[in-house]
Amino acid sequence: MSSHVEVAAVRAVAVTKRFGVGPAMVTALDGVTVAVPAGRFTVVMGASGSGKSTLLHCLAGLDRVDSGVVYLGDVDLTGLSERALTRLRRDRVGFVFQSFNLLPTLTAGENLLLPLRIAGRVPDRAWTDRVVDVVGLRDRLAHRPAELSGGQQQRVAVARALVARPAVVFADEPTGNLDSRAAADVLALLRRCVDEFGQTVVMVTHDPVAAGYADRVLLVADGRVVDEVDAPSVAMIHRRLGGVSS
Repeated sequence: MSSHVEVAAVRAVAVTKRFGVGPAMVTALDGVTVAVPAGRFTVVMGASGSGKSTLLHCLAGLDRVDSGVVYLGDVDLTGLSERALTRLRRDRVGFVFQSFNLLPTLTAGENLLLPLRIAGRVPDRAWTDRVVDVVGLRDRLAHRPAELSGGQQQRVAVARALVARPAVVFADEPTGNLDSRAAADVLALLRRCVDEFGQTVVMVTHDPVAAGYADRVLLVADGRVVDEVDAPSVAMIHRRLGGVSS
């Protein structure tokens, strides 16, 4: 038995999140407690409306929780002012969304450095070069988004998330707008970031094939984490999803 204790990069303790008021109120998260280990690839899955994206947004500090606590490392996000929370997201969190969110007037190279420029930080040239090589964009840096394929645009978005050396990269359906080949490229890239850089990645997906790239899958239903799968295979995920939805 290994005595190694996994350090949590981000964790939620008894987190509840509601939307709406009165009869229209929906409980999106219902007392969720979960820890995401550092340096691992964690996937969150569940049916539409299960709370999986809300969980991601709360862990990332994009949504405030109604009760409970969210920690990024040892920082309690629930106690931060909006300004402090914005600064923490900028400095310690990377985001990859389904829509690539690139600025059309900037080149790929300018897009990927934009968060650092906004933060007034000088890019680490050696690190930026390494990220560019890992994502395979060296010959595309001078191109604008309209001149890139969807898969290339998403790789720019992944590079942009990595250049600031975040504690955690959160990816919300990052392959949702991609064909299967481009999706596989992006998933392999996220896997490589974990294996080579020790990056922590948390990804929401509805796709069992995408989830097969992860170290661990959290299954969410009715606002609760109802199952966890370590070292998941696609077949195992299909089986567990069947059990959750039945």
